[in-house]
Amino acid sequence: MIASLRGRLISKRPDRLIVDVHGVGYSVQVPLTLLSNLPDEHAEIFLYIHTHVREDVLQLYGFQAEDEKKIFTTLIGISGIGPKTALNLLSTIPPEQFYAAISSEDVEVLCRVPGLGKKTAHRLILELREKLPSFTEKKNTAYDDTLSALVNLGYKKNIAQDALEKAYASFGADTMDIESLLRETLKYLTKDK
Repeated sequence: MIASLRGRLISKRPDRLIVDVHGVGYSVQVPLTLLSNLPDEHAEIFLYIHTHVREDVLQLYGFQAEDEKKIFTTLIGISGIGPKTALNLLSTIPPEQFYAAISSEDVEVLCRVPGLGKKTAHRLILELREKLPSFTEKKNTAYDDTLSALVNLGYKKNIAQDALEKAYASFGADTMDIESLLRETLKYLTKDK
């Protein structure tokens, strides 16, 4: 099984990429959102890969983040959801918004995905609530890790927590990236000095 690829981007099309790894060109299907984040052709890229094997086909699906790969593999494990629908979902809804839609049971957000009706959206919510981490858990992890990093940098916990709260409020729930949250919090901490 191929779990990841690091190589040179040979070509990018709306439906797939071709990645050259030591002279072998791999055709990889990717979500549309990944295409806008890719470097120019002939640059080096890294992708997390899911190898999908059926009797008649071996297909590679590529993702920029392990989170996306986890959503994809969880989705295709649900009866009636194939790789095409899972890829459409990741092309339409960012992972954080997807987690939020599942935990808040927001059928309308899921119905924005081409080929996904209300009945399937309800079934997805029922089956995925227990399988995927909730948005709140992701927030708590990012928040806790950032606070821990600030304390390790030598800031007093109460001062770091105040700045982190301000940064988190201004940052919003759009991004749960620890590096960005830490950078934003440090701005508040250096402002106060």
